[in-house]
Amino acid sequence: MSTPASIVTIGNAIVDIIAKADDQFIQDQGMEKSAMNLIDGARASQLYDAIGPAIEISGGSAANTAVGVTSFGGSAGFIGKISDDVLGKVFAHDIRAAGVSFPPVYDPDNQTACSIILVTPDSERTMNTFLGACITLNADDMNEELIAKADWAYLEGYLFDAPAGPDCYQRVAEIAKASGTKLALSLSDAWCVERHHDALMTFMADHTDLVFGNEDELLSLFPGDFAAALNRLPELVAEAAITRGAGGSIALTAHDRVAVPADQDIKVMDTTGAGDLYAAGYLFGRQRGDGLERSAQLATIAASEVISHLGARPMESLAAKA
Repeated sequence: MSTPASIVTIGNAIVDIIAKADDQFIQDQGMEKSAMNLIDGARASQLYDAIGPAIEISGGSAANTAVGVTSFGGSAGFIGKISDDVLGKVFAHDIRAAGVSFPPVYDPDNQTACSIILVTPDSERTMNTFLGACITLNADDMNEELIAKADWAYLEGYLFDAPAGPDCYQRVAEIAKASGTKLALSLSDAWCVERHHDALMTFMADHTDLVFGNEDELLSLFPGDFAAALNRLPELVAEAAITRGAGGSIALTAHDRVAVPADQDIKVMDTTGAGDLYAAGYLFGRQRGDGLERSAQLATIAASEVISHLGARPMESLAAKA
């Protein structure tokens, strides 16, 4: 039986391999800087051999968000697919050690996914992701008990790229509607929004209570002027939180809008996980009944902590900082 959790996140179960690199290396390897590049297993092995010293830790966008929630003292669960291999054991141990409820589903035919994340001197991260077992996550893997008992279910946009990703979305929406669980969605990546623009727009309009994104992702959703795009969001979803890097963030509904500044005292080391942890703080606040501004402040605290060091998981208790 799954342990009940207030916030359940659904997405790719990935082991992050984080290394420093310069722009020349990014160029020489034919990567698009600051984007998420999908690679196969052979390319993952080749790239792993080419990089320098690395940090290896369980990751994945929605999984990072779940860990952020527990760091605030909240209860979180995660749904994702792994293999019963070395990386799968690493992933399961790490996320459970962080206090997240994780009843795994296994793929016997593929390796656990990994993402080789290259951090350049400007603190930007370029991700090279081998999806492995993630690519086989399907609607039957959606843990009905875990989702139905949660206050919030949170879907990462990257999941929509999987062959059965749209079916997973639909199944989560069905469970959430039947049980009264609120549904949140992260846009995840501007290219992801462009690839699935119309389908994501329809899903958000029909099922989503809260959307997270950054400025680029918002403009992929509504091309043109940022202010105009913000004004169109309440036509699509009841609530949204949009980050602007050093420009802070904006949380809004049809009747309320707040702007929260970024922490200018933080020395940025690595932006990996910034959006994931922002979502964690915001969801934690909203789940316990905080308003837009306080929730955005908690989100900023979480994002600020994670960009101050390498890696996409908090190294200090977020509850102690709140």
